[in-house]
Amino acid sequence: MPERAASAQLVQGVELIPTPRFGDERGWFSELRRESLLPRRTVQTNASFSQQGVIRGLHYHERGQDDFFVCLQGTARVVVLDRSTDDAFSVDIGEANRVGVWVPGHHAHGFEALTDILLCYQVTREYDRDDPDEQGVPWDDPRVKHLWSTDSPLLSTRDSAG
Repeated sequence: MPERAASAQLVQGVELIPTPRFGDERGWFSELRRESLLPRRTVQTNASFSQQGVIRGLHYHERGQDDFFVCLQGTARVVVLDRSTDDAFSVDIGEANRVGVWVPGHHAHGFEALTDILLCYQVTREYDRDDPDEQGVPWDDPRVKHLWSTDSPLLSTRDSAG
């Protein structure tokens, strides 16, 4: 049974939770979520493919949606900013570091595709297209700009506008 990973936390409430992978000549199996290890119950699961060089975010949620990020393929850098203290945190997850990252939604968070990635993320509130709870902080905010690997990411129109 997996246990929470011991890690130094630079941002209050961020947790690293192991997502072990077991493989043989046929392929692999990975446990992506064990509800008993998560701080809160998740209610929606999403998948995202991003090409190398893409940054998605930073986003935050005023109504309390928390996110749990797991990189299924490739390597992603997750960046978290505590907007109240300006503390920032980043961790590379995926092929070489099989952990998921729990991010309380009031923190600004995003991720960078260090390679082409397939990312799974689970959330504690269902998305409401008519009333989305997604606020933004620019990816190049001085509090986090140094944490990314690129100065010229591929961005969505929304993320470009901050």
